[in-house]
Amino acid sequence: MLSPYLNMNRIFDFHPEDLLEKEKAIQKKIGGFSLLRLALFVAIGAFAVLFFSDAFYWIFPAGLAVWSFIWAIQQHNFLKDQVRVYHSLSKIQQERVLRERRNLKSLDSGSEFLDKDHPFSNDLDLFGEHSLFQLVNHTHSNSARNLLASRLKSQLDVKNGFRLHGAVSELALKEDLLRSFEAIGKAFFNEKEQKIDWSDWMNQSVRMKPYLLVLGWVGLLGGLTTGTLAYLGLFPSQFLGIWILLGLPFLGMVFKELKEAGDRIPSQTVLKTYKHWLFLLEAEKFDNSILRDHQDKLMLPEGPSTSKLLEELDRLSLWIQNRMNLLYIPLNLFFWTDLLIYYRWAKWKNNWGKEIASLPDELAYWELLISLAIFEREEAQLGSWEVSDKMEFEAKGIFHPLLEPKTAVANDFSVDQSGKLILLTGANMSGKTTFMRTLGINLVLVNLGLSPFAKFLRLGVFKLYTSMRNSDNLGQSISSFYAELSRIKGMIDRLENGERLFFLLDEILKGTNTEDRIAGSEALIRQLAMREFLGIISTHDIELSRLESKIPYLRNFSFHSQIHENTIDFDYLIKPGPCPSFNAHKLMELMGIRFEEKS
Repeated sequence: MLSPYLNMNRIFDFHPEDLLEKEKAIQKKIGGFSLLRLALFVAIGAFAVLFFSDAFYWIFPAGLAVWSFIWAIQQHNFLKDQVRVYHSLSKIQQERVLRERRNLKSLDSGSEFLDKDHPFSNDLDLFGEHSLFQLVNHTHSNSARNLLASRLKSQLDVKNGFRLHGAVSELALKEDLLRSFEAIGKAFFNEKEQKIDWSDWMNQSVRMKPYLLVLGWVGLLGGLTTGTLAYLGLFPSQFLGIWILLGLPFLGMVFKELKEAGDRIPSQTVLKTYKHWLFLLEAEKFDNSILRDHQDKLMLPEGPSTSKLLEELDRLSLWIQNRMNLLYIPLNLFFWTDLLIYYRWAKWKNNWGKEIASLPDELAYWELLISLAIFEREEAQLGSWEVSDKMEFEAKGIFHPLLEPKTAVANDFSVDQSGKLILLTGANMSGKTTFMRTLGINLVLVNLGLSPFAKFLRLGVFKLYTSMRNSDNLGQSISSFYAELSRIKGMIDRLENGERLFFLLDEILKGTNTEDRIAGSEALIRQLAMREFLGIISTHDIELSRLESKIPYLRNFSFHSQIHENTIDFDYLIKPGPCPSFNAHKLMELMGIRFEEKS
């Protein structure tokens, strides 16, 4: 069970049951505290008037009213935060349903990460509408979002993915942690309020000025003394203005530094998110070495916990970032409070700034891990996978993660060096391209440290390369055929440089005439003889299937269709051998094209 953490000495409720009823109850409490705050504010004003107009002892009920007012504000803010947590829990539930149904249109598409020149990301639906990014992404900060995109696009390192899989699997078992972590991010993190240059600035020491501490106490005690004497009529009231003027040069000495601190310290919503995330992570116990190592990076070797440090920073930032508040300005002018705030801030930054400089980056990595673990838990794929030293790929019951698991058709498939090149033929719409993308996107999943959408997967150590979506570029005067040739050239260059590739080429050389396409395809197939690879080439040119008897490393596989009078049926199952029949003629008829009988 997740250890609870506190906010204003209160515990957030992260249980997702009966959210509407619980929110209604809290809204009533919020209304009560709003009325209490108003009543206490009026009482403070009344006591202040009585203090100045009647007697000194009214300061005591005024002080009690101020304390009660602050307490009421804290309770009111906590209840509002709890409502935000309930809203985030509700949003999490809604998004889970959308992902289960593969209705991803409203989710962040990550379309800015699309890259036509990338070895595989543009062909495998990693980004954009109805993409893997939408299915996996549960991050909140831009840093974590960019990190996830980078990991999705990273070239295969399946041994590292296998190590990471242990960490993701352990995290996926911690349901309370995952739900609480995501709810906090949705409730409080606001990227627009995130400040920049945290790490570099936190690593810079602040020049300590011990005399400012002395001047700060002089200002505080002098302000109290001057105000008290003036109140008792023992001091001319004109000296109050002189006292304020006396403090202006000293306040000017720290104005620039405090303004910079206010600009650089993250907003209170961001600090609140970091603080609560740290409470959660500090309370957990992990067995996996990757999780323990990254948990240790959040901890300090000596001193208070990192969450306590952020709590202190949060209190300091409340003063620093509200220094231009109309209520604070007269207080500062009279008691020189900026001097004490600056000294406390400088001491805190010099003691702990370097220790927590990397905190946003570390928490971004935890966002990534949590995001992957939520995906792992929600999808609950129980298949196993292993890394082989051989150049091979074997899958049992593999299917595409962007299809609804209830309706997706699973396939068994294997390829090794004895038949390292697969020629894939099949009827239109029979599933050739989807199958190739199924293999590629599952390789991306295991590279992330996630379970494949398969009963079992064994794969060797190789890199992934695809050529599927090759489009023209009018701005660069590039035709789709030339774009495909450029992709193929990129693959050949990599192979000739000694890279071990698993490549997927869809509808090879489709931009040219049949004769040239067949000749070019055969030439490429023969050219690859001495290279170390696994590959699939899909084509409609059934003539190429005859090469199986001439080229020892080529194997034929296909997808079939059943043609009826008014329909075409597909089973989407891969089969050995070339496709026995095609359906383009029938599809055109069904779309309204009428063929005249030849005389």
